[in-house]
Amino acid sequence: MLDEREVTLPKELPIRWGKVINQDTCIGCHACSVACKMEHDVPLSVNRTYVKQVEVGVYPEVSRQFQITRCNQCEDAPCVPICPVTAMFKRSDGIVDFDRDVCIGCKACMAACPYDAIYINPEVHSAEKCNFCAHRIDQGMEPACVVVCPVESIVVGNLNDPQSEVVQLIARGKADVRKPEKGTQPKVFYVGASDYTLNPSKSSYEGSHLYSQEKEGYPVHARKSQKVKHSVAAARLAYDVPHSAPWHWEVSLYTWTKSIAAGVFLMFAILTFAGQSLRSSWGLASSLTGLVFLGITGVLLIADLEHPMRFIRIFTRPQWKSWLVRGSFIIALYGLVLLAQLVASLLGHTGLNLALSIPGALLGALTAMYTAFLFAQAKGRDLWQNPALPLHLLSQAILAGAACFSIGGLWLPLSHAALQIVHLTLLVAIAFHTVLILSEMVIPHTIASAKDAAHQMIYGAYRGFFWTGLIGGALLPLVLSLFVSSWVALVAASALALLGLLAYEHAYVQAGQSIPLS
Repeated sequence: MLDEREVTLPKELPIRWGKVINQDTCIGCHACSVACKMEHDVPLSVNRTYVKQVEVGVYPEVSRQFQITRCNQCEDAPCVPICPVTAMFKRSDGIVDFDRDVCIGCKACMAACPYDAIYINPEVHSAEKCNFCAHRIDQGMEPACVVVCPVESIVVGNLNDPQSEVVQLIARGKADVRKPEKGTQPKVFYVGASDYTLNPSKSSYEGSHLYSQEKEGYPVHARKSQKVKHSVAAARLAYDVPHSAPWHWEVSLYTWTKSIAAGVFLMFAILTFAGQSLRSSWGLASSLTGLVFLGITGVLLIADLEHPMRFIRIFTRPQWKSWLVRGSFIIALYGLVLLAQLVASLLGHTGLNLALSIPGALLGALTAMYTAFLFAQAKGRDLWQNPALPLHLLSQAILAGAACFSIGGLWLPLSHAALQIVHLTLLVAIAFHTVLILSEMVIPHTIASAKDAAHQMIYGAYRGFFWTGLIGGALLPLVLSLFVSSWVALVAASALALLGLLAYEHAYVQAGQSIPLS
């Protein structure tokens, strides 16, 4: 006989809310959109949920396909770790919710969301999205969109319960999620959905009727439709809602001012490490320039917030996974080093140059590079997912610092040896910067959205800024630095490099946001 053994039964798993949307039965009536707006008092011009419509085929073989589009309630939601103040948070039951009273309006969550599901409420200026009608769930009721759907196309339930209707629907049929390659593990599943609706790059934007005019904001919408051979697989966007890039010129300019702020002290540190004895006037100039441009950087970041007066919350209630928080503290510490250098230079203590250069160089490099890690958290922007971006931003900062020293030499004297170091540093930085710019042109992007964004940057809406940055800010300064040895040529190359860097930064930042995500 077998001995009876004590069997430990598994504990009941906690509830984990999920949603199944049956596109086979959806009739595209927009009742869910209306119910959502009424339930949450969503203002005009923004939507928590809407029904995207795509026409597939050509007459007479044509069909209209629908997709109920909203927040995907991701298991690994990218909007949560990037939020600097925990305004976006994930509940214990898996619902990704938000707190509008905590939000500072930095729009980082909008850049992070691969599904374009977050918007800024134009009335309260905070980030909002579908929150699964959490207030109704807490009272034992279903979300408003579920209740109002006339054909029961929207079903919610516990994904940890094998007997729940959502699990049964997923098990019985082919269930898809949007952009599984992003690794966000969405908990909104689509049954019977078409790849033409799930993947925004599969539909053309022809602007051929009234409703299509709603899809404004992305430069790709203004691109002329390519004349291709019609087939039954041709797909055109029939109905969409407005989309727009979250970060504008303020962020483009901030990357440039931050490069100068970090670069001037990096150049000062390079000269110090090379054994050059710099006068206190150079310590004063480099620290003062760094502080001024660091201050401009801070002003730009605060001005870009929807709630500028709430910026202090980054320091009072930081969410440490966010590189906005980490970057803010790095900038603050770097500012303290610059301030110490300023005081030491005013007092004439040049002996402290080396002691301050060690932490200053480290913090200056981190100040230059942290934006690359912030952009990496923006999973929705494929052009920014570049492993070389930290090094590119560091080279841009060194370029900016060397350029500032070259121009500053018009008023403050540098020894011949120091000038040679500045010249060589500028040359190497420009060359490295040029190579990385050219890599965007010659190395093919394997992801369609990154390829489209690069096209917008190089040949599309931002081509003027890109080519100004490449020719005027990289190639021409490189030629001047290589083949012309006069001081005037070096200063001219420096000025061109700084202006070209600004143009390129704007093209890169804006092109990365130019592709529709939903």
